[in-house]
Amino acid sequence: MPYLIAIGLIAAILVFIVEYWYIALIVIVIVVAAAVLPGIIRDVRKNKYFASEEFQQKKSEIASCVAEHNEIAAYTSEIRNRGTFALGISSTGSQSHLAAFENTSTHNYRRDRNVAQYKASNVHNSSLQVVRNAKADPIKYLMKYFNIKAEEPRLAEVEALGSEIAQLENAVINLKQREKSITKSFVPPAFILEYYAEEFMQHAGVKLSPISVPYPIYKFEYVSAGGNSSQQTTIKLDTRTIDALSERLSEKIKFKRSAAGQRALMTARLRNFIKGRDNHTCQNCSISLTKEPHLLLEVDHIVPVSKGGLSTIENLQTLCWKCNRTKSNKMVVR
Repeated sequence: MPYLIAIGLIAAILVFIVEYWYIALIVIVIVVAAAVLPGIIRDVRKNKYFASEEFQQKKSEIASCVAEHNEIAAYTSEIRNRGTFALGISSTGSQSHLAAFENTSTHNYRRDRNVAQYKASNVHNSSLQVVRNAKADPIKYLMKYFNIKAEEPRLAEVEALGSEIAQLENAVINLKQREKSITKSFVPPAFILEYYAEEFMQHAGVKLSPISVPYPIYKFEYVSAGGNSSQQTTIKLDTRTIDALSERLSEKIKFKRSAAGQRALMTARLRNFIKGRDNHTCQNCSISLTKEPHLLLEVDHIVPVSKGGLSTIENLQTLCWKCNRTKSNKMVVR
């Protein structure tokens, strides 16, 4: 019955269009115009805005700010490319490629709706109890099942990962702040930001960075035998988690006065303390947040760790990203 009604309606519409085609044509023209004309008008207004003297003058005025942004975008790419952003691995399923699995159950109930990720080194396949315990004490279970032993070399790796994450986080945040500042300087019409945000940045000369922080993700996963149910606990190694991991490792290690041990003391709290102590001022070129509100500051070892330097307050300093990039692993005598 519903099909007959639908066919009848379609037939009636077709008869109407044939008999009153001129009315149908007018309706079609109005609908098409309503759909297409706003876009055409916006494009005309957009091109007029980007070609305007006001836009070009403002672009010239903030050219140095845009150039600085683009330099930091390139620096952000350097940080991302040189970092490993990885830590421990799970051994479960490390040899799963050597065997083939097939569920031969003849039961009518649907199976294998959830499949274990045996080949993923960041996933530990475990019992349901382990998954739940990992939620209650993530640091303990992360160390236990992903081979993160309480040893100084491992602690150094954790601290190095923390530094990589923090450095990239700060650079990405800094870029977003600069992009907001550049947009605010132009005060573009609302429709430009709504429909042509990326094109606006391109016309302004801003090179948008596609880079985000690749936080290492570790999972504890339970999949039932028939694949009908699964549960997961996920741990993201962001700055807060890495600091907690560093503190747990340091509690378990009897510290020695070694580069590895001392370097592991570096946390977000210590980095923020050093920047505050130095009045958020680069200790090399003296530029500060007061002079440059969007200044990207980093904490540096005066005597590099590779040359025996320790993560003590006396051996840490605040540098702007340019001075830190230039200094690299060198010792600067002041």
